[in-house]
Amino acid sequence: MREDICSIPINDVFLPKDGCPFCRMRDMLEDRMAVYITGAAMMEPDIRIETNRLGFCQEHFNQILAKGHKLSVALMLESLLKQVQEEIFPEDGKPNPKKIAAAVHAREHSCFVCDNLEKNTQHLMGSFLALWRKDPDFRKLYREQDHICLTHYGAVMEAAQKLPKKEFAEFYTVTTRLAKQYLETVTGDVSHFCQMFDYRSVGGDWGNSVDAVERAITWLTTRQPITDQDSGEKNR
Repeated sequence: MREDICSIPINDVFLPKDGCPFCRMRDMLEDRMAVYITGAAMMEPDIRIETNRLGFCQEHFNQILAKGHKLSVALMLESLLKQVQEEIFPEDGKPNPKKIAAAVHAREHSCFVCDNLEKNTQHLMGSFLALWRKDPDFRKLYREQDHICLTHYGAVMEAAQKLPKKEFAEFYTVTTRLAKQYLETVTGDVSHFCQMFDYRSVGGDWGNSVDAVERAITWLTTRQPITDQDSGEKNR
């Protein structure tokens, strides 16, 4: 995949100060890859070979279907399905249940977008830390972020091991505050949500707890849950 497709100015990711900046980074990467592989790259032999080999997870199948023309997705599926048939249902050879199961399981845990996302995220994490080290204005911008989700808190801590000890102390303090304070906030909101179902709370103020369940799930998983029912009214 061309490097410029996944080149994202780090400052652009952090300027909105809305939600987890690393989730935004992931979303921007996914969006660019979905548009790219359903566009001109769809007919590039090296890309097609890789999409046939790796396939897509459900999350990214949904995204490329939403971003690309349906015909583009169909053309990718045409060659992907043929390769799956060759791998899982070979025309010759004796039946081998163990081999068949292994081939199916490999497909279940393989995704072209996930694979490229991981590689490019590592590169961007390096760029993020380099910018944090040399740019005081960016360090200020980082401190002003809304929060960092649980998954990306772990990812950032892993990447930060490369920082010098003196710089790591400051980075750890700021990053942990961004993750922990939000956890405390959303925990309180979830508890308040639960309390509002007590008969003594009828007619009370829901405050910020109406969407607490969704925010908690998003913080834990990095993905917003799909729901078409108002949390404040469900089972009420």
